[in-house]
Amino acid sequence: MPTLNLPMANGGLEAFTTSQPKDFPTRANRPFNRIAYSAAHVVADPLSSADPWLETAIDWDATIAYRTKLYDLGLGVAEAMDTAQRGMGLDWTASQELIRRSLDAARHIPGARIACGAGTDHLEPSPDLILDDVIRAYEEQVAFVEGQGGRIILMASRALAACAKSPDDYALVYDRILSQVREPVLIHWLGEMFDPALAGYWGHDDHMAAMDVCLDMLASNAAKIDGIKISLLDKDKEITMRRRLPDGVHMYTGDDFNYAELIAGDEVGYSDALLGIFDAIAPAASAALDAFAGGDEDRFHDILAPTVPLSRHIFRAPTRFYKTGVVFMAWLNGHQDHFVMVGGQQSARSLLHLAELFRLADAAGLLSDPDLASRRMRSVLATQGVES
Repeated sequence: MPTLNLPMANGGLEAFTTSQPKDFPTRANRPFNRIAYSAAHVVADPLSSADPWLETAIDWDATIAYRTKLYDLGLGVAEAMDTAQRGMGLDWTASQELIRRSLDAARHIPGARIACGAGTDHLEPSPDLILDDVIRAYEEQVAFVEGQGGRIILMASRALAACAKSPDDYALVYDRILSQVREPVLIHWLGEMFDPALAGYWGHDDHMAAMDVCLDMLASNAAKIDGIKISLLDKDKEITMRRRLPDGVHMYTGDDFNYAELIAGDEVGYSDALLGIFDAIAPAASAALDAFAGGDEDRFHDILAPTVPLSRHIFRAPTRFYKTGVVFMAWLNGHQDHFVMVGGQQSARSLLHLAELFRLADAAGLLSDPDLASRRMRSVLATQGVES
């Protein structure tokens, strides 16, 4: 197996020999007994003349091809979400094209499950906005997704967070939008660790007080809600909320630190999944969910246990830079030909971070071709002056 020199925190280098990858299947063998969405990344176009800090350039063929791999693994696609750098390099114009292309591709794949993010990111956040501005922005995006035949993931709104004066303002906006949707939606509560502009969402800095507001909104609109994804990276808060959900409303875990135990659940209930980490660990996630569906919970945990340190590393603070690790994994595993990201976000993590990611991905058996992964890791090291 290949050996290369990886940098250490003390400034030295350590010889690291890769392991034999795990033999995960490339297709799902049976339906899962948990709903599982992967929030999918986009593949940038490295040959575009667009300035990556100012314009969005996407390799559409590679982007859609990766979604096809996720469907083959039995995973659904949560489209145009924060993993796709939505609002962090991917603007609404590019998001519309992504949603249109992704929905069109899904129509040709039997059983493909897809839901698309609708938010207000084309509206510049400002305390001077009024609630009607936010409502109109949500309505525009909801109408677009529904007009393309898509299901809605109702994303948290930076504009609403900026202008809301009270919890009642959140209730008013969500009630108005949910009264208009054609079919039940997924609500997305994205914590401030993922997006600092969403601090104080639902009108409270305290998550438990915010949860009360959110639960009241869910209860008032339960017929229009399939479920809620919460991304607070706190399993106890998720379990508390899960046990208080209205009948028929699913909890979709967005906890990239504790997903295995939350999906497995307890004697009271369980979480389905809508996870950014499922993009990076898709083969392992599929194999684990397959085992779980077949009644082998021990194998489910055995597969996912070594992926958790990798996920916690990818999503470490500043959590909003996790997309860099997700795309790095895709490149190491040959799902794209370059390590270039929308907005130039490949520079958002340090070389030490990427080296540790390489070690942890190897430990999880997720470097599918160690020779390829090692060659690519060496090329990154070389650009930063490390001879490996």
